[in-house]
Amino acid sequence: MNEPTDWKPTRLSVASWVLYDLANTIFVLGVTSRYFTVWVVEDQGGRDLQVGLAVNLAMIVVIVIAPWMGARSDHFGRRRPYLVAATIVTVAATAVLATFGVTASLLAFVVGQIGFHLGSIAYDAMLPDVSTTETRGRVSGAGAAMGYLGSFIAIGTGLLLLEPYGYAVLFRTQAALFLFFALPAFLFIKERPRKTLEGRPPALSHTLQRTVEAWRRTRNYEGVTRFLVARFFYTDAMNTVFVFVAIFARTEMGFSDLETDLLAVIGIVTALVGAAGAGRLTDILGPRKTLHGALYLWMIGIALAVFVGVTGATQLGWLIGAIGGAGLGATAATDRVYMARISPPRHLGEFYGLYAVVGRFATLFGPLVWALVADVLGFGRVAAIGSLLLFFAAGRIILEKVSDHPRKWAAGDLESLA
Repeated sequence: MNEPTDWKPTRLSVASWVLYDLANTIFVLGVTSRYFTVWVVEDQGGRDLQVGLAVNLAMIVVIVIAPWMGARSDHFGRRRPYLVAATIVTVAATAVLATFGVTASLLAFVVGQIGFHLGSIAYDAMLPDVSTTETRGRVSGAGAAMGYLGSFIAIGTGLLLLEPYGYAVLFRTQAALFLFFALPAFLFIKERPRKTLEGRPPALSHTLQRTVEAWRRTRNYEGVTRFLVARFFYTDAMNTVFVFVAIFARTEMGFSDLETDLLAVIGIVTALVGAAGAGRLTDILGPRKTLHGALYLWMIGIALAVFVGVTGATQLGWLIGAIGGAGLGATAATDRVYMARISPPRHLGEFYGLYAVVGRFATLFGPLVWALVADVLGFGRVAAIGSLLLFFAAGRIILEKVSDHPRKWAAGDLESLA
């Protein structure tokens, strides 16, 4: 990738980056996937549609801000300040969930989602700061695997705190844990030295123009546009599963609260194994083949969920958790390495902004499709989860022509190093 060969990330820097994945997974699983949707729907008598609309509102804001933030991080040559600010926003929003009623909590959930996804842009774009081309897959896989340890913490706090203290205390505890495990990233990640670019920094008022320009720029680099389109489809399905998996297990598979938590634990264990294994496979086989395998795992898991929902063979639900977890871990470890492989260093922050945008468009679209199929058309949640097979299949087909061979960048495509 003709990147500088004298950059050697410190062990403390790598460890701090990896630990942040644990921190933000507490929010992903503990808030987004496991407890908040159940609180709204079962505890407060809300509907799937309310959560879907809240997610969509957050994603609209992220879609507007993400390319601008990524471009500014490229301009100033710094990612960490954006990571810190976005994390603090997420922590503050999480701490007030279930405290002031459904409407206020949904608004706080929106703010937390915005902060989380913007922080993820800065975090993913720091991968080249904590790895070399030879170790990128392993470091990414280690981060994803550590993230699933964060999932254990999220579920553990639920098991310990939910019944005796309620949802508000649970969310405050998860917010505090997010901040605690994020602190090393704030303090110890050492970024590759970069120069501030000449000219004025990108303005938020020009974000639409910059987004269009960035999309046009992707056409100049082999495979980037096609990869981003493919990512829209498979991320759409992944994010939708994350939002609604707990309520699907409760209502369609007949799982109790405890069984739902145990299902999540199974998924976490296999996700950890999948992430670590996929990280190593990415360094050996490349991100393309590894990501293809992850998508096949997802498709098997979704097909099995439909089978369980139709036949009532709930004992197979545990296998769904295992397969889905492995697919999730492998995808998380692999696709950000894929993006780094095919993106020019000079535009890495900007292109990771687009990477986030397509993921957020997917997050906006997926819950709407779920709500349309399950609620509006009245086909139910089994049909809704079955519709996700089409998205995984579309992503895999589009990825077919995206090569992951190492690029040789022109001088203008390299970073301006200090």
